Amino acid sequence: MQIARLSLGALLLTSAAAPDSGHGVYDASGIEARVVARCSALVAREFGDDVQIISAVHVDAAAPGTVSSGSGRSFASGIPAHCRIEGMINARMGAEGKAYGIGFAIALPDQWSGRFLLQGGGGLNGSVAPPLGNVAAGDVPALARGFAVISHDSGHKGAVFDASFMADQRAALDFAEASVRTVTIVGKAITTGYYGKPIGHSYMAGCSTGGREGMLASQRYPELFDGIVVGAPAMRTGDSNLAIAWSAVQFNQAAPRDKDGLAIVPQIFPSSDRKLILKGMLDQCDALDGLADGMIMNQAQCRFQPARLRCKTGKAEGCLSKAQVSALDRAFAGPKDAAGYPVYTPVPYDTGIVDAGGYLPTGAPGVFGPAPRELTIDLDARLQAIRANAAQRLTDTHVWTNLNTFLGRGGKILFYHGVSDAWFSALATWNYWQRARVTNGPAWDAASRFYMVPGMGHCGGGNAFDNFDLLGPVVDWVEKGRAPGAVLASRRGPAKEERPMCPHPSYPHHVGGDPTRPDSFECRAPKS
Repeated sequence: MQIARLSLGALLLTSAAAPDSGHGVYDASGIEARVVARCSALVAREFGDDVQIISAVHVDAAAPGTVSSGSGRSFASGIPAHCRIEGMINARMGAEGKAYGIGFAIALPDQWSGRFLLQGGGGLNGSVAPPLGNVAAGDVPALARGFAVISHDSGHKGAVFDASFMADQRAALDFAEASVRTVTIVGKAITTGYYGKPIGHSYMAGCSTGGREGMLASQRYPELFDGIVVGAPAMRTGDSNLAIAWSAVQFNQAAPRDKDGLAIVPQIFPSSDRKLILKGMLDQCDALDGLADGMIMNQAQCRFQPARLRCKTGKAEGCLSKAQVSALDRAFAGPKDAAGYPVYTPVPYDTGIVDAGGYLPTGAPGVFGPAPRELTIDLDARLQAIRANAAQRLTDTHVWTNLNTFLGRGGKILFYHGVSDAWFSALATWNYWQRARVTNGPAWDAASRFYMVPGMGHCGGGNAFDNFDLLGPVVDWVEKGRAPGAVLASRRGPAKEERPMCPHPSYPHHVGGDPTRPDSFECRAPKS
């Protein structure tokens, strides 16, 4: 079985030499003086009338383990010396007298590979993340591989779920789509201006909102990138948020009531019932991958039936009530409108749904305030409001599937999604992938793969093999014509564990041997 692996020796950058490398004058820290001067000189460079370079500072290399990815891990690779530029595009005063403009940061490594990467955002954006290129890059972010990396705030400042910027037309348009193109064009101009040579290949990687931005790049700006990695895309947030609210109501209908007749949410599925549901899922689905290890790897063949956990009468310890079983069935099947048409896809059953703060009973509790306690929902009225929201329609990326320009240029696009994602159903992304396959025909299989990540929550976390590299495989596919298959994935724990991550719907089947080693598995297609 061939599994894509990271070669740290091939990827790490060990020199702080100038882009055109050669002998020169070094300062006290050993950095070549002309590199520092070239970097700081960018403040005076012009890259368009509406582009302001605020700062340009040379940053020393960081040792392995000293720079955090922001997800609880430190990079095993370290970070190379680079020129970090911060700037603003189209700074202006907008609606309600607020300041707007697209803030960005770009990192230009001293040893450049000739590659460029746009780093996707998250939530409603509003801040500029460190330009590292760490999404789906394993232990070696794009910057450590010699990529020029740019990140941005999509045109406004604010907390991650502060939607007040939508009052400004340009800021709303920038968030919905335009900032992806705007920032990429500026970033490419800065990159080529700094190195004095053209970019060899351009890439994009993002998860959640960043995944949506990757999808819209392939759909609306097909000439911008050669390769894209799309993770857990927030591609239809009106529908997914409505599905979460609808599911909460289904769960609330199974809840004990307080003196005012409102649902007592914490008692819908207490800890003992969550453990029961997890055991039931594992009993019915765990061994389908050849190994009973607490992971449901064969997702496509899992047909969990909550009804098998139902009490024969009433509610007792060790079984679920009729109301609980019915609520599970309705919630995970997804809402339908008055005509019976699905509003959103079903949600897959997976181990992470019973985690504290996981899917049960309200999807993403605590993020938007206290868990809702309503017992009814006017689904069609809510749906009508979503369909009438112009910004929502422009932001959504789940409808357009014709990618023949992107594919015709040789573009490659990889998708991944955590099966235990409490925000967006992994089946919604799989549904898009399948529809795009129908639209584009054989060209789709020659340019795209989809990876399910069992046990993983939204963009990471959970009892999952959630550390993997898809950036390397998409680069190899674009530049070497090497189509990806199984990708090596690992997870945190007291001992090192690795397992192949297979293109869906295939899954890693245990064929014997040490289950912590990837060579004990092979990718197999699920039985029909």
